[in-house]
Amino acid sequence: MMHTVSNWSGIESARPQHMWKPRSEAQAADVVRQASARGERVRVMGAGHSFTPVALGEDHLVSLDEMSGLVGVDVGRRRARFRAGTRLRDIPALLASYGLALTNQGDVNPQSIAGAISTGTHGTGLGFTGFGGTVTGLKLLTADGSVLNLSETEHPEIFSLARISVGVLGLLLEVELQCVEAFDLVAQETGENLDDLLDGLEQRARAHDHLEFFWYPHTDRAVAKTNTRVRRGEHAPAGLADVRPRKKWAQVLSEEVVDNGGLRAMCEVGSLVPAAIPTLCRVAAWATSNRAYRAAAHEVFVSPRRVRFNETEWAVPLEEGPAAVREVRDLIECKNLKISFPIEGRVAAADDVSLSTAYGRETMYIAAHQFFREDPTEYLTGVERVMRAHGGRPHWGKRHTLGYEELAGLYPRFEDFRALRSLLDPDAVFGNSHTDRLFGVDR
Repeated sequence: MMHTVSNWSGIESARPQHMWKPRSEAQAADVVRQASARGERVRVMGAGHSFTPVALGEDHLVSLDEMSGLVGVDVGRRRARFRAGTRLRDIPALLASYGLALTNQGDVNPQSIAGAISTGTHGTGLGFTGFGGTVTGLKLLTADGSVLNLSETEHPEIFSLARISVGVLGLLLEVELQCVEAFDLVAQETGENLDDLLDGLEQRARAHDHLEFFWYPHTDRAVAKTNTRVRRGEHAPAGLADVRPRKKWAQVLSEEVVDNGGLRAMCEVGSLVPAAIPTLCRVAAWATSNRAYRAAAHEVFVSPRRVRFNETEWAVPLEEGPAAVREVRDLIECKNLKISFPIEGRVAAADDVSLSTAYGRETMYIAAHQFFREDPTEYLTGVERVMRAHGGRPHWGKRHTLGYEELAGLYPRFEDFRALRSLLDPDAVFGNSHTDRLFGVDR
């Protein structure tokens, strides 16, 4: 029986011939061997949180939800190995008894660890890379059913290229990550003038562990969020020592009632009466209050996202970021677009992961969202044009129109990666029409 599956926002869907939930490596290998023998294709779907069809397929669609959990921990080296289907939201509890935590996180956590690694999920902070830069080991099931253990000492060249793979090298079975001692974050959120924030963005990013901001279109206001890392059980630095944890009721009021409830109401009204959106954005910006609190790192990094949307996100060189944001503002004004979702900006360290959007350069990430009931084409493609003019690289799991020719010019080791793919999967078993376009596969 054919099943219809869709991504989180509902903008992409597929009807695979076969749906699989293997419980073991042997069962996963059987699925791959069966598909290969028949000349059929395999895609692996995690939480469906990508905004493109990157994880969808028409032949064999594999969920790794039954292959989750902690494999083992090397406490001395602070490394933890997980089965690939493990959800990010479950990792803090799995690491708690070891006194460890993930080095950094993005702002949502339903993704599987395999999906997060494969699409280049990242957090914020110029001292920290995305997830790909924290990978220390992989176990990969290849198209012929064999298993490769990859690390800096086992098949190091393959490991170097495979840390972000968009799921086209094989099926990830296990992921090992470099962790850190468990820590808290002191979060400070302040409402500010957008231009003032952009003028001092790089200096501010270098002065804080983590920095992100949200700008409300149709206004001159943004919310800046800086996070300071504090070892668990220790006092915060001077000036932050009086910051206290949030009360549970205050957290629910802030995240569920104001952030999600208010945003949902604004988007629903705006989708029916677009002319009201600028006024609604001004009200939302005015209602934003300054606040500071301390909590376990994962509780600060992650925020619930109840309002569905479609998104494009681009990685531009850090120094290009402020100008790119201003040009998106100009785009919205010139095209008279009515945008209810804030623009999000984050920063990240340069890394050496071949398909990382931060490869070789300090990076500013700029994300644009549109309510799922609205057609995102004009806005998101307009944002894409702006970001491409600033050397932007698109997030692998978010909406963009780039194909092989454009992408090859953005990544110095792109052809090395394509050669590895041809070696490990000559028949392109692990792929679909979307990934074929990304990597120039003629199947």
